[in-house]
Amino acid sequence: MNLENYIESKYRELLSMGEIDLEFSELYANIKHKKLQEILSTLHQKFISFFRLMNENLPTKDREAYFRAEPSRNLIKVIEITLGVYNALKNSDLAFDINEYYFALIEKCRDFLRSSGGSIIPLDMDKIDLYYKIPLFTPKNIITIEHPQSTKSFELKQIGSGSYANVYKYWDTFYNKYFVLKRAKKDLTPKELERFKREFEEMREFSSPYIVEVYRYDNVNKEYIMEYMDYTLDSFINKNNTCIEIGLRKNIVNQILRAFEYIHSKKRLHRDISPKNILLKKYDDTCVVKIADFGLVKVPNSTLTSVNTEFKGYFNDPALLVDGFSSYDIVHETYALTRIVYFVMTGRTNTEKISDSKLQEFVKKGMHTDKDMRFKTVTEMLQAFRTIS
Repeated sequence: MNLENYIESKYRELLSMGEIDLEFSELYANIKHKKLQEILSTLHQKFISFFRLMNENLPTKDREAYFRAEPSRNLIKVIEITLGVYNALKNSDLAFDINEYYFALIEKCRDFLRSSGGSIIPLDMDKIDLYYKIPLFTPKNIITIEHPQSTKSFELKQIGSGSYANVYKYWDTFYNKYFVLKRAKKDLTPKELERFKREFEEMREFSSPYIVEVYRYDNVNKEYIMEYMDYTLDSFINKNNTCIEIGLRKNIVNQILRAFEYIHSKKRLHRDISPKNILLKKYDDTCVVKIADFGLVKVPNSTLTSVNTEFKGYFNDPALLVDGFSSYDIVHETYALTRIVYFVMTGRTNTEKISDSKLQEFVKKGMHTDKDMRFKTVTEMLQAFRTIS
């Protein structure tokens, strides 16, 4: 479908119903496409107009109420255009969400509106809240933040995508810095959505400089804000591997191990350790390590720690494919961390040929096929790592 032509056709369709109305255009000022902005403003005005009319004639316990034929036909048309534009643009850069309350209203109206002879308004129809200062349509590439003195909207740029969520960054002009928005995908099951929110709650409960900080969970849009980091461990190593000094490598390893020592002290197992879930912020004089992505965290007595959780992550112990992910324990966590240590120290993932005897000894113990021979704690790993020159 040619989206420009489609938008033009819907614009003309609205024109045929009357004037393009810009009364609510300020609510859609962040939409870059001018005609789409005018379409959404006009649709907003028409919904307000029709719902105001409906509010004037709601049913009571004693009598039914009718919505006359002409407004019924026109509201049906407005709903068709709204859902048509919504579905046509949902996989494009112009995609938008419909306000949850109004989306439910639209679905309810579709059930009782008739194109001829008027429509019977259902007895359970409550008075409709008319949104004059709240947008009915929110672009997916925009986030609106309420600051102490103002409300501002910022453009989102997608920087990643995982099993449960899409990840965006935006520049907040109030704080003059980047933040990250993690937004749950639309097709998540209730349990997956619960796990997504649990990830936020776990990260919020931690109090450590080695855990990515999270700030706010939005229950309506199923998303949360977190601090922005400059690199994943994967991107940092791959970009700088030839020029990273041994002192910096060891510093990064020590921070990673201290981070997991803290996580384990809280009776948690991360279970998704990889260079993409370990983040770095680069300052002039140092690199700071922080851990993210706690979607698979193992929590004692949690119903979300499912026995059916998938095996994920190249750095995980391959024995879990046979044993089952439900058997994940501390020795599997230290296995993955051993691989991380080797990756940081060498920039490689293949552990077959290791020239440094101390590093070879460390890797052999951490990845031993006999789990009883592996590191039992991260503290033990830290002590062993200090022997590597």
